[in-house]
Amino acid sequence: MIPTCQEALAALTSTPGAFIVTPVNVGLINHTYKIRNGLTNVAYLLQRINKQVFPEPEKIQENYRLIAGHIANRNPGFFIPQMQYFKNGQSLFCDSDRYYWRLFSYVDNSRTLSLTEDPEQAAAVAETFARMTAACKEVDIQKIHHILPGFHDVAGRLDQFSTAVVSAIPERLKRSHNMVDGLNSRSRYARLFTHFTRSADYTRRVTHHDAKISNVLFDMDSGNILCPVDFDTIMPGYFFSDPGDMIRSMAGTTDENSTDLAAIRIRPEIYEAIIAGYLSGMRNELSPAEINNIHTSGLLLIYMQSLRFLSDYLTGDQYYRISYPEQNFDRALNQLTLLERLEEFLEARYNFTC
Repeated sequence: MIPTCQEALAALTSTPGAFIVTPVNVGLINHTYKIRNGLTNVAYLLQRINKQVFPEPEKIQENYRLIAGHIANRNPGFFIPQMQYFKNGQSLFCDSDRYYWRLFSYVDNSRTLSLTEDPEQAAAVAETFARMTAACKEVDIQKIHHILPGFHDVAGRLDQFSTAVVSAIPERLKRSHNMVDGLNSRSRYARLFTHFTRSADYTRRVTHHDAKISNVLFDMDSGNILCPVDFDTIMPGYFFSDPGDMIRSMAGTTDENSTDLAAIRIRPEIYEAIIAGYLSGMRNELSPAEINNIHTSGLLLIYMQSLRFLSDYLTGDQYYRISYPEQNFDRALNQLTLLERLEEFLEARYNFTC
């Protein structure tokens, strides 16, 4: 059910009825609205933050303010939507149900995409997220809040998976036997993650942690990228997170909900565009070790996502929203299949294994 935003509108202006409200059906976490003032024709993006996922919205806002300031000063070739304020001068409003609301400038004449068939577009998306990280190189990483601790912690996700196997619903564990074996046989990816995070050759930086084409706004006329969006998961991270996310969500021929396993393949031109775009935006920032290991990015993130989907399935679908009982099983199998295809692709194309 879409929540009402009347309280938030009243906190914004003494004439809430002047706004034309349109729900924006993007994302699975927060409830979002486009609100346009019928008197001034000024539009905003009004959003109710999901308090179950983000119990400390103040930290999200603090991260946003800090990142937006650095990006504006560095002029990386894109802008960040401006944070707006309620009548009391605060960037957050808490309604009577204890939900928090926030407000941004609305980017007119923009659109989002869910996938791409265009390598140049894929490269531009990857370069945008890379430039975002590069623009934040002078940010004091200690001041950036960990909004979702352990979000891309591959070793931690493997530990959670092992716990899920022990406490699994018996029927579900029996059905998942082959997948459990397949994921456990790839525990080297968790060890690789631990190596990256403990070695001085790999730097913690500001990373988006949800880097995908749907989190970029495009100009409706020119098709050029205007800005990245959805900074809720901005956190300290490592070189593999953002390119890994883009490989997982863009380089395959299907999305994570497809059950047509035979159709799952890696698109070489999209994969190479993602890598080239990211290196173009970050080459001056990455260490030789990070560049040499850039192809581990997709392996780590796809492996981690398969662990997460299967863990949720084994323990009764407590985290991911599902539309049918076996969906998390299907998602996990989809991601494991994508991982197998990526392993085959990297070995054949680059003679790369790990």
